[in-house]
Amino acid sequence: MNIRHMEFSSNIANLQPSATIAVSTLAKQLQSEGRDIIDLSAGEPDFDTPSWISAAAVAGIES
Repeated sequence: MNIRHMEFSSNIANLQPSATIAVSTLAKQLQSEGRDIIDLSAGEPDFDTPSWISAAAVAGIES
């Protein structure tokens, strides 16, 4: 098996961890410790986008 050495861009070394993921991880850790946490850090809403927001987005794209 031939494994090549891969060199990454210097930009990779400058990447910072995601603050959203860090807060989400902390919230999960605190929940696992039994703390009552309302986690607003990340996730998908369980409702559709209001029509006025969709209409404004379309209008912005078309202008």
